[in-house]
Amino acid sequence: MSEAAPDADRRAWAELFDLDLPPETEADAEPRRRGLLRRLRENLAKPRQTISPQLAGIYASTLVTAADWDELEEALIAADCGMEASLSLVEELRAEAGEGRITSGDDLARALREAIAARMAPAPPRIPLAGSPTVILIVGVNGSGKTTTIGKLAHRLAELDRRVVIGAADTFRAAAIDQLAVWAERAGAQLVRQSQGSDPGAVAFDAVSSARARGADVVLIDTAGRLQTQRNLMAELQKVVAVVGKTDPGAPHETLLVLDATTGQNGLSQARLFAEAAPLTGVVLTKLDGTARGGIAVAIRQELGLPVKLVGSGERLEDLQPFDADAFARAIFGPED
Repeated sequence: MSEAAPDADRRAWAELFDLDLPPETEADAEPRRRGLLRRLRENLAKPRQTISPQLAGIYASTLVTAADWDELEEALIAADCGMEASLSLVEELRAEAGEGRITSGDDLARALREAIAARMAPAPPRIPLAGSPTVILIVGVNGSGKTTTIGKLAHRLAELDRRVVIGAADTFRAAAIDQLAVWAERAGAQLVRQSQGSDPGAVAFDAVSSARARGADVVLIDTAGRLQTQRNLMAELQKVVAVVGKTDPGAPHETLLVLDATTGQNGLSQARLFAEAAPLTGVVLTKLDGTARGGIAVAIRQELGLPVKLVGSGERLEDLQPFDADAFARAIFGPED
């Protein structure tokens, strides 16, 4: 079994998986929120350093002007929030200003953070462990961080005393199977694998069957890093979904798309195509620390309606975290407070 997670991390992950927890007092919650915000600001220094200077002048205004609105729109588009989300946000904030709720730059900074947080997560994202076992399908292109995400998820679930089976259904890359084997050993999880080139659907079926026989709680299924232009591989993903569904009419209970934040708006086209092949329930946004723009999370939510459930901002285990919309908005869109 893995080493125990720090209490703050443990609670955040338990909440994500919708596990029963004792009530948290405000006195305990506030330090946890401050710690999360501090970590995010450190890990998201690159997008923050790019976006903050563009917004600093606006936030410093004693009276918001027409020029400030234009600059805000340009800053949001430059941050990769997407044209649709950027225009919509500015329109919403202008309406607040018209009602007298925004007059200064301070007012605008507060309202922008609140508007982004509200759009990103009307309710806290959850991945309920409702199945017996719960089957979580992980999809995404090569290089997005998909296999590493599975390993870190297995580790976190093990810390919460959940028994995990990993299905190595990316049978096209031997390296992916070897990488999962390392993570499975670290997390104390069972790895179900076959030889390179085997039928991915058969691996997925065996993983779920094995989990049920062993009384495991969760099955994490890796899939090939399908390039969105390769329709035959997308058809194979559809087959994996169908095979898993035969083991349990409710499966897969979650299908998470792993997107590399550094791809920017290309991530939207990836998501649209994957949505045609699998019933996507959420997004894992990785490599946020490697992009100068962090607004792609806003664009994904606005244009695709998919909640961001996890964010990755580094290679360490603790750098994959449940998504906190308020902390995200504060960390990237500032200002310091």
